[in-house]
Amino acid sequence: MDPRMKNLIEVSVDSIRIHMPTAQHLVILKEKEADRYLPIWIGSFEAQAIATKISGNTLGRPLTHDLMATAFGDLGISIRRIVVTRLADQVFYARLYVKQNGRDLDFDARPSDAIALAVRVECPIFVAIIPEADEAEGDKDKVETVVDEERLAVFRDFVNSLDLPELPDEPGTKDEPGAQDRPGGRPGRG
Repeated sequence: MDPRMKNLIEVSVDSIRIHMPTAQHLVILKEKEADRYLPIWIGSFEAQAIATKISGNTLGRPLTHDLMATAFGDLGISIRRIVVTRLADQVFYARLYVKQNGRDLDFDARPSDAIALAVRVECPIFVAIIPEADEAEGDKDKVETVVDEERLAVFRDFVNSLDLPELPDEPGTKDEPGAQDRPGGRPGRG
């Protein structure tokens, strides 16, 4: 196993939700091997881009993420995986890992954009986890990132407080793109 991958948990997009009191969008990532969730605040356009793909809806014209996926494919760039790498100052960060002509490259990305691309090209999505204490000592250079469990507890509590039965069953069915977008400053914004 690649040493950089041992501190990663594979997740999938569980749903796109709207936090009713604030009308903010969230993407809910679910761990593939367990019943744990990670909510990330995202903008309405990114929510629509993710929801359109995971719900199987097609639009007449390509969205920005469709254009990027097509361009990457035509340029011989394959998206290998995306990793939500860290949470700092209430903002999530991600990396987009690609391969082109035998070269491995990675780029800084907003988690929402990276996830919108990942669902289009069907590449794996990972979240970095906290290494065990003895692992962190021996593998400091190999660990991709560390996510603070206490900070994530805030989001776990938030997800548990959501009144999910009142939210739409199908992603993107009740909201229009851009109708509820409010910029900035929200916890865990991706």
